[in-house]
Amino acid sequence: MKQTLFKKSWPLWLALLALAGCTTTSSVVPDRPAPGIPSGADSASPAALPAWNDQAVGDTIQGLRQSCRTLQKKPAWSGVCREAGALADNDADAARRFFENRFTAWKLRDGGRDSGLITGYYEPLLNGSLNRSERTPWPIYGAPRDMVSVDVPMSQRNRGVLRAKQTGPGRLALASGGNIEINPADFPADPRGIRMKGRLSGSRLLPYFTRGQINQGSIAGSAPVIAWVEDPVELFFLQVQGSGRIQLDDGSFLHVGFADQNGYPYQSIGKWLVDKGEMTLGQASMQGIKDWLAKNPQRRDELLAVNQSYIFFKQLPGDNGGPIGALGVPLTGGYSIAVDPRYIPLGAPVYLSTTWPHSSEPLTRLVHAQDTGSAIKGALRADLFWGYGTEAGMYAGRMKQQGSLWLLLPKGLSPGAAL
Repeated sequence: MKQTLFKKSWPLWLALLALAGCTTTSSVVPDRPAPGIPSGADSASPAALPAWNDQAVGDTIQGLRQSCRTLQKKPAWSGVCREAGALADNDADAARRFFENRFTAWKLRDGGRDSGLITGYYEPLLNGSLNRSERTPWPIYGAPRDMVSVDVPMSQRNRGVLRAKQTGPGRLALASGGNIEINPADFPADPRGIRMKGRLSGSRLLPYFTRGQINQGSIAGSAPVIAWVEDPVELFFLQVQGSGRIQLDDGSFLHVGFADQNGYPYQSIGKWLVDKGEMTLGQASMQGIKDWLAKNPQRRDELLAVNQSYIFFKQLPGDNGGPIGALGVPLTGGYSIAVDPRYIPLGAPVYLSTTWPHSSEPLTRLVHAQDTGSAIKGALRADLFWGYGTEAGMYAGRMKQQGSLWLLLPKGLSPGAAL
């Protein structure tokens, strides 16, 4: 089902504070302040949100129903989810009253800031085949059989050589008497995570292969190939997005989604081009990068290797719904966002106020926190899912706006208790 999201929607950045200038309708105070939420923060009715009455609120109900497939198991959400399921699809007024009567809005803030970077993502559509050919020489790899992972807390990263033992297929655990040697200094530094990915060489764990090494064929014998595609640049952006569709020779579609990652932090090739003076910050969009590569094809491998992170895929169910997000439900084009779940509870509605890509035209919409992403970190950081295909990619690739947002929670549920 092709998503119809180009009626106005958007992703966001997050953290919480009072809704300034809005009529307070609830005296709920967080029982424990959530990260980025000032203690005693005010709350407000959704009716007080900017341009609330201009919204086609009924369009967002399907997104909430998807979230409720998971949220309905929680006591604070069960009643809300039952009501959402009973609402008529075409009754926008009833949908608006539902949100006004059942939810409280909390303004998100990060320290002194109440707006942050809003980016977009989409589901790419690539041409490919199940068979390698001169037309389709580029593999979409599944998770390698020789890649293993181990959790190393930051507190142990500087303690020299560690020992580990194998606890299952592809898994190690730290153990003082283990027979596997790990030197954390050998691995890429990533302060956002504790999991290391590597490969065994005798009794040592070495970092897993980088993007450049993988593109040179280093895992050709150890990773399954899900499909073969025409264009290595489109394959790169498929990895940046984390999921997509492959149109095969017979016209059918193969859905692929994130399975694993090689353990290296994401590095922006757009930023690298800006730092090297190859383009301006305003040109560093997905389309701008593609244009640069078209003019500099001899530097393609050099540029792509800057981002050492490499994503491995798995085949997803072959229906026409959206990709499955971190919440475990299909994403809805224009109404799903990726967030940092340390600050925004997955499944919660979020009201976005930003502008359209490369524009000052206001863009406001009630969306749903249903996904996460390796680049989506921090209280005021979010990513709007635009759907799939060329048009969705155009909007997503240009989306670098500032925006504000409000977290909507069932009345009586404080932000601190929701996380």
